[in-house]
Amino acid sequence: MTEPWTFSGQPAPLGTAHSGGVVTLVDESTFAISGRIGDIVPGGAHGLFVRDTRVLSRLELVVNGQRPEPLEVVSEDPFSATFVSRLAPAAGRADSTLMVFRSRYVGRGMREDVVVRNFGDEPTFCRLELFVDADFADLFAVKEGRGAEVGGQRTVERGEDRLTLGYRRGSAARGCRLQFFPPPSAVADDLVTLEAIIPARGSWSACTSVHPIMEGVVVEPRHRCGQPVERAAPSERLARWRRRVPQVEVEHPGWRQVVDRSAEDLGALRIFDPDFPDRAVVAAGAPWFMTVFGRDSLITSWMALLVDPDLALGVVQTLARFQGADVDPRSEEEPGRILHEMRFGEAPSLSLGGGSIYYGTADATPLFVMVLGELRRWGLAREAVEELLPNAERALRWIEEFGDRDGDGYVEYLRATDRGLANQGWKDSWDGVRYADGRVARAPIALCEVQAYVYGAYLAWAHFAQERGDDATATRYRERARQLKIRFNHDFWLPDRGWFAMGLDADKQPVDALASNMGHCLWTGIVDEDKAGLVADHLLSPAMFSGWGVRTLATSMHGYNPLSYHCGSVWPHDTALIAAGLARYGFMEHALRLVSGLFEAGAAQGGRLPELFSGLGREELPTPVSYPTSCSPQAWAAAAPLLCLRTILRFDPWVPHGKAWVAPELPPGVERLAVRGIPVAGTRVDVEVEGGDVAVSGMPPGIEIVREPRRPGPAA
Repeated sequence: MTEPWTFSGQPAPLGTAHSGGVVTLVDESTFAISGRIGDIVPGGAHGLFVRDTRVLSRLELVVNGQRPEPLEVVSEDPFSATFVSRLAPAAGRADSTLMVFRSRYVGRGMREDVVVRNFGDEPTFCRLELFVDADFADLFAVKEGRGAEVGGQRTVERGEDRLTLGYRRGSAARGCRLQFFPPPSAVADDLVTLEAIIPARGSWSACTSVHPIMEGVVVEPRHRCGQPVERAAPSERLARWRRRVPQVEVEHPGWRQVVDRSAEDLGALRIFDPDFPDRAVVAAGAPWFMTVFGRDSLITSWMALLVDPDLALGVVQTLARFQGADVDPRSEEEPGRILHEMRFGEAPSLSLGGGSIYYGTADATPLFVMVLGELRRWGLAREAVEELLPNAERALRWIEEFGDRDGDGYVEYLRATDRGLANQGWKDSWDGVRYADGRVARAPIALCEVQAYVYGAYLAWAHFAQERGDDATATRYRERARQLKIRFNHDFWLPDRGWFAMGLDADKQPVDALASNMGHCLWTGIVDEDKAGLVADHLLSPAMFSGWGVRTLATSMHGYNPLSYHCGSVWPHDTALIAAGLARYGFMEHALRLVSGLFEAGAAQGGRLPELFSGLGREELPTPVSYPTSCSPQAWAAAAPLLCLRTILRFDPWVPHGKAWVAPELPPGVERLAVRGIPVAGTRVDVEVEGGDVAVSGMPPGIEIVREPRRPGPAA
């Protein structure tokens, strides 16, 4: 059986020939994909998905024998939308008199209100036919275009006001109950018919609720027919999130749109475990990754610290809960290892941990320690952070005992079986790690950015040890970081090229392609300062910088393809981390060029940055070219503008040491920027920049504001 994490092909298309585009609505691990008319059309990736299962694969509306003509989609939040359409004009008439409004709300199921308005001067008969089906396909079967598994038993039960579709395969049972208000005039196996006389200048409405059924238990949707939507849990959570998110004032309309959309998307991608309802984590992205990913969730929460450090705390708490304990080659679990992804599949539980877990990643474990250290720097929940120190210690043991496979001081990856991921860094497609001549590198591979994360983890642990008064451990880990930095700058540096290798291959030879990975090394500070200038210039060279962001692979490399997933495309999170690294080394002009390009790319795409987009240059086309199967919304991309704001502010608190670095520098064309309500150590901080003037207020007592940027400095 193919595991979900082994698929390396192109995902199924999200749209269809007559869908007119794609609309994705998200609430936790529930999401709906439809066309812009509101129809969920069979034959592609459309559907209502709950816990990685497609519980509704068809929902098509026909009115008076016609498919309505789409007019507009109105959406004020990530989990709902209203699809506005009209019927074609009657023969001999210029205008239509019937309009259809479909208001859809997702959350542990779905609710849809249909309102038909008659603008004519006489009553109108109206027949609504709703074609429905559910194939109960696994999310990854949908992604791969395989559809539902064959051999399952399908059932249909009809009632006066409901239609229940069921599926059983082996021990797994799934179902979907559709309830209709008012009761339909007829209910068939795949067709529900409603009839009404709509008064002149009047309207008629109906409501459908979709209830998933898991192992015989009917799940109540968050939004129920007959109840105000405003009181539903997603609306309340989103309202709380909006109140907590810092307010950004920037004299640039496109930038403001990007920031607002990013904050909304990030709020929508949060998942709340029923076992720990106050603990938020972040899903990787819709539609294919609406679950916890170690690397993605950790990096996203780091980038979002300016908005909500509690999100990072929820992420590390959840990942600690599922930290590896045993050695299991099937899942690549190892003691201390942080998971790569969690999948629910046929698991009946609505709680996290109810499904399967895969641990095959080289970078999540050091990132876990880094994020925990950063939370301590921000002064958040000291007791909660300290409770996780044993997990951080186990993570460090994994780095040294399992991550470093051959004892050379570097963390390498090599999948345990042929069912695991061949590449286990963030560029995890099969061809994501290449030499300059286009050859694909052979594992075990030590990636440059993974060593950078290990460097950051060592320093974080040294700071923890120093705070505990354990000077011996602090000294030992500072020395490990120092030695790693020395060896890294020798072994990974390509002096004849002026850049760092992507990694070292199975023969300890450099994977010599010019790629974006080395920008992450600037972010953690492992790069020697005498090499940083060359790295910065290469990252902003025409071969790497598209004008919108940094390409994953330079145009000068064999294997470059602007529409390759990891070999020439632009990923917003990658560019944002690189900009943060450039700023850390003092290359603010370089950093601000990246920040400006990224914000302008978001503004050109309606305010939302997708998971990735084409690497085609800005000089070739005046707008970014989308990647056809990109996740949107996606957590990394949503958080990228938030990290860019932090980069512009050069905002870096270190609460335990009583300091906060604040040294803003605005990009050209932005005259004023204010971020109000930045959460630091239980208080809210405001930073306002106008021209060369900087005002900081609300900093916790005892924190010295340092009016200069924090530089990498030596490991010691």
